[in-house]
Amino acid sequence: MVYIHLMNLNTLDLNLLVALDALLREASVSRAAMRLHLSQPATSHALQRLRDLIGDPLLVRNGARMELTPRAQALRGPLVQALDQVRALFVPDDFDAARSERHFRLMMPDLAVELLMPPLMEKVTQIAPNVTIDVVPWRGPAIFTPDFARTIDLVISIGDAFKGFHRQLLYTDSDALAVRRGHPLGAKLKKRDIFLAARHVAVVIRGQNEDLIDTWLRTKGIERRIALIVSGYIEALHVTARTDLIAFVPRRLISALSKQLSLLTVTPPLDPGIDEQHMFYPTRAQMDPGSLWLRKLMLETGRELERRKTA
Repeated sequence: MVYIHLMNLNTLDLNLLVALDALLREASVSRAAMRLHLSQPATSHALQRLRDLIGDPLLVRNGARMELTPRAQALRGPLVQALDQVRALFVPDDFDAARSERHFRLMMPDLAVELLMPPLMEKVTQIAPNVTIDVVPWRGPAIFTPDFARTIDLVISIGDAFKGFHRQLLYTDSDALAVRRGHPLGAKLKKRDIFLAARHVAVVIRGQNEDLIDTWLRTKGIERRIALIVSGYIEALHVTARTDLIAFVPRRLISALSKQLSLLTVTPPLDPGIDEQHMFYPTRAQMDPGSLWLRKLMLETGRELERRKTA
């Protein structure tokens, strides 16, 4: 016989759901109390009420630590969604950019920061001077847990959509070779044998196993000569600007930094095709006025970049 624990919604205090969220996140009564700005006895009382309502201990002691029960683990995802939906009921119908003090959190690789954030922030400063933006570096899909995704307003990245996020094309790019001005090979790098003999800087972003260029080259049965591996495109270009190493990176980035770093763009002997950079936004924020405002600005910035000619 299966026992089903029935809950009377008329007796449910929604503040208990907020307490449950804190307890499941922290797996600690004292830390949950700090998050909730409540006393520890009040939080312990909330935990006991939740245990009675749900029919499960939720948190159990294991030595010096508290651990979530399987039932508590299973509640985490649905609870986050339920709270987001409840909060959405009270979101204002409009977004007053001029008065807003909202804080947005974006995740993107360094090349997107270089290309998109200066023009975007120019718009934000003019339209919404009290809005702040926190940019988190792209660190691969492994970091994209449900809890982490809940803190993100926008992601800029190539590739497929993330669970719970919608995708929109932001701008396109292509890959080229970056070399310093005065490089002894220069335009000769257009020739395949000279390209393969040259020493390269590879960009392996956290969460990836290798440079995406090398993944593509392998499909052609080609392996280039890698002398240095770095974790970001900006690092690669700084090294390229001061050595005879070359970097196979997005063309728009070379163009943006060519004057500052004294770089030349050389068309490679092999063409990987068009890169598509996308903007991803959470399904939960699809109709949120603040998210709509930021997405509109970001799409405008992407279109402006798309219209700009590269070297």
